Amino acid sequence: MAAGLLSNRVDWEDLAAGDHIYSWRAAYLYAHHGIYVGDGMVIHFTRAAGHEIGTGTFLDSFLLSSSSPATAITCQRCGHLAQGREGVVMSCLDCFLHGGGSGSGSLYLFHYAVSPAFFLAKARGGTCTLAASDPGHVVVHRARYLLDKGGFGAYSLFKNNCEDFAIYCKTGLLVETAFSVGRSGQLASLTAAFSAVASSPLRFLTTSTGGLALVTTGMYCIGRYISDIGVRRDVVKVPVQTLVAQATPTAMQAEVAAAGVVGVSSPAC
Repeated sequence: MAAGLLSNRVDWEDLAAGDHIYSWRAAYLYAHHGIYVGDGMVIHFTRAAGHEIGTGTFLDSFLLSSSSPATAITCQRCGHLAQGREGVVMSCLDCFLHGGGSGSGSLYLFHYAVSPAFFLAKARGGTCTLAASDPGHVVVHRARYLLDKGGFGAYSLFKNNCEDFAIYCKTGLLVETAFSVGRSGQLASLTAAFSAVASSPLRFLTTSTGGLALVTTGMYCIGRYISDIGVRRDVVKVPVQTLVAQATPTAMQAEVAAAGVVGVSSPAC
């Protein structure tokens, strides 16, 4: 974990099924997240093949026009899996890294169950969480289930993005509160930064540059900490069958009922 404090970079050969991985895009402006499921394949959530960003607002025209278009060459290994699809898709590691046309070429591992000190030392969000991960086979089951059945909803940068998908697969946690950002650490960091600069009444208690920097940094850290999925109290554990059934109730009621019977003696996944 000490090495992870400096960098979360991971080699492909060190990956295990159920790992939450990500790759920086657009000169480290944002990261695209997914779940490694083994055999060099990744299941991830995207607004469309080759486009991992989307806000549902007027910002989309700027974001998409400023990102490089996806390559016209279809991958021989996984192109048929994601072609013409949006939402939850599966692709090979190569396409996951470079699918947006501006990948960094490096792969990073998202850390779970980190200490508060480690969490705050990683100044940039979207790299770790205090929440614990479920076992790898449970994580892979959730990801594959959502790939096969759908049900994770429409892509939204602010409410339902690729990091939200990966964190759900790892933890099974969903945010109950309607008026808040999702589980994404990247968005939580952005919100914390804005709040630290614009909303802190403590900024009026100091006039020195050093004092203002200390207050702003403290408010940023507090904002990130209380927004983390491992600390928030507005989250619930939702079995993947229930999540899918909420989106497609008639088709899934029988399966959810069966899963409920099994769940009496087995942990929810």
